[in-house]
Amino acid sequence: MAKTLRTSGDYTIKTGSGSGGSNSVIFDSKTTRVKGDLIIDGTQTVIDTATLQVDDPIIKLSRNNSGSDVDSGIMINRDGIGNNAAIYWNEGDDVFKVVTTTSDGSGTSITDTALAQIQVANISGGDSGFTAANKNYVDSSMSGGGFSIGFTGDDSTTVSVTTGNTVDIAGGTNINTTAAEPDTVTINLNNNLTNIHSITNSSTNADLTLSANSSGSVVIDDVMTFNVNRSGDPSATSVTKIWAQTPGGGGTGIYFNNTSVSSGAAGEMISKSKATALAIALG
Repeated sequence: MAKTLRTSGDYTIKTGSGSGGSNSVIFDSKTTRVKGDLIIDGTQTVIDTATLQVDDPIIKLSRNNSGSDVDSGIMINRDGIGNNAAIYWNEGDDVFKVVTTTSDGSGTSITDTALAQIQVANISGGDSGFTAANKNYVDSSMSGGGFSIGFTGDDSTTVSVTTGNTVDIAGGTNINTTAAEPDTVTINLNNNLTNIHSITNSSTNADLTLSANSSGSVVIDDVMTFNVNRSGDPSATSVTKIWAQTPGGGGTGIYFNNTSVSSGAAGEMISKSKATALAIALG
């Protein structure tokens, strides 16, 4: 015969008959419903159920934390497969962590054994600027040419590469540097440049300058080649200009001009044989 227990006020159930008695209340029924708040005062609450459903959209952990250093999160028991896994807020580091751990959830801190990998989808619509990017997204963005890397700071800021490390810039046939204002982009390597096959200035009518420091010189250790013969003389300035042109009376095809020499008129460098012949002719 079913029995019903109803009460309109406080109702206390006491169990056991001393220290050796039972301390359990068992509701042996298909459904037990509490119509009202359920407050459990104890040190442990265990729920053995196949499915847990909670209406509350926000679950509050560490409810009675008064500002102490307490880690809070969700731990997954792996029971012999490996260390437990946890997604939690590390109060000491002030960050969220995804880790494996030897902790069992019984304390107020989690001991990390290793950071665990976490997978996220490629960024699509709704990116707020702080959306997590996965490796596939970064790789495809960089290879597709739609990825920008910037160094932020004023003119006194230096981006340093520590000794022993390497910065590699690899990709297509061109590396372009565009300044927002007419500034000079300077690269100080404090070392030699090697395996350089071509240095080109593609700006219209702009100079390409090679400068040695102080009293140093620009040294060419091998053959210097002029690939093109000019069809006309460049304008003379106070500096000496040298170029290749169709050989004339000097027989070399190497010309020069300077406003301080012959009023800037172009002159052809004389070959050894022409110089010898002139020396004989002039006595």
